[in-house]
Amino acid sequence: MDHEDAGLYTLDEALETLGFGRFQVFVLAYAGFGWFAEAMEIMILSFIGQTVKSEWQLSTNHESMLSSIVFAGMLVGAYSWGILSDNYGRRKGFLAIAMVTSAAGLLSAFSPNYLSLVILRGFVGFGLGGSSVFLSWFLEFVPPSSRGMWMVVFSTFWTFGSIFEATLAWIVMPRLNWRWVLAFSAVPSFVLLFLYGVAPESPRYLCMKGRTADAFEILEKIASVNRAKLPAGSLASSKVEESAPSDESSPLLPSLSTSSTQSKLGLSSFFMLFSPKLIRTTLLLWVLLFGDSFSYYGIILITSKLSSRESGCFSTIQSSGDHQDYSLFANAFITSVAELPGLFLSATLVDRVGRKKSMTCLFILAFLFLLPLLTHQSALLTTCLLFGARMNAMGTFTVASIYAPELYPTSVRTTGAGVASAVGRIGGMVCPLVAVGLVNACHQTAAIGLFLAAIVVSVIVIQLFPYDTKGRELSDTTS
Repeated sequence: MDHEDAGLYTLDEALETLGFGRFQVFVLAYAGFGWFAEAMEIMILSFIGQTVKSEWQLSTNHESMLSSIVFAGMLVGAYSWGILSDNYGRRKGFLAIAMVTSAAGLLSAFSPNYLSLVILRGFVGFGLGGSSVFLSWFLEFVPPSSRGMWMVVFSTFWTFGSIFEATLAWIVMPRLNWRWVLAFSAVPSFVLLFLYGVAPESPRYLCMKGRTADAFEILEKIASVNRAKLPAGSLASSKVEESAPSDESSPLLPSLSTSSTQSKLGLSSFFMLFSPKLIRTTLLLWVLLFGDSFSYYGIILITSKLSSRESGCFSTIQSSGDHQDYSLFANAFITSVAELPGLFLSATLVDRVGRKKSMTCLFILAFLFLLPLLTHQSALLTTCLLFGARMNAMGTFTVASIYAPELYPTSVRTTGAGVASAVGRIGGMVCPLVAVGLVNACHQTAAIGLFLAAIVVSVIVIQLFPYDTKGRELSDTTS
């Protein structure tokens, strides 16, 4: 087709015209299942640690290592999978992630000793580090006008994964043992592997690589499935956009030569994050996600510690052994359910007031719910306060997960979001060592104080971001 005679439309214009239909629902389901699987594997940490510690007579540090090794693996995985998917495609990322996570997850159920369990859970964490790839992939199919809302809907898969894992542990642990919980928790990763063949490549990634014809084929499939029509004209190719006059109000696809050069090597993608136009965003995002992960996973872990036998140093929440086991699963289930209203709250705010104001409000609410836990409270009040804290912590986690990939251009989107997520995992990795250790030593006040400090720092950092992404089209270049 002669581009001079026909009109050109951008990828965002095409997605906006096609709308959010049945095709995106499938993409949502596949990507969401990736997060469902991750949530299950993370929530295991709340249940198996104490049981494995008792069975193998481990120290508290060994118990904490079972959680920390997963986050250490995620730290490496988030960086690795981001670079892989930015350079070789989102689909290849899915395949490798599902293979590693499913195999290591299942094998860990047969661990003969502590060392093998730690190693295999580290590999599980490495696979789980690919969560940002699923998020970025889904993001690249969603029309700009409804991106915030649908990204929150996407985040519900994490919450349902957490609730499902708490229910699974509640049912399986008393009847079988922790090995069965690990085995069942690996099933979602096998489902991802099984359905890999029908997952489409991101058209935005294809455009960024100069494969406009392939991207157009994907758009035609979306149009067919959604029963919609593409805009008149042709999809703007990289080469056409390169020679077109510069218009800062329009989202431009990068030139083929530039994007190829930037993505040729993994290190090149990584160093792009520290370019003059991205370094401020990168560093602020790292601090935000570190504080967010530290406080969010801290609330999850402290729920299990305040409900277990090891909470005996707090007389206000002591009880008999059987009741304590029941309390552990019940409190984990109740606080997992708290994420549902947290998601509803973030969905209500994110496209109305923007990402920055949403995170600020939700962080402040989480702070207020945690504040009374500086002193020992009754069992009922403790559960209620943890419910409120986790509700709002989940809200901030969700909005931050939406905000991160929106801040980066397509050529480094999964690398940027992945590395930021990896830094966040450091917060999750440090948290068990700090939170579990302090609570086991009867220093609940110090543990809660650290979570409150992390929240304060996060709120300050949010105010320093240069702009909000509410209503903005995704960028394809750093310009």
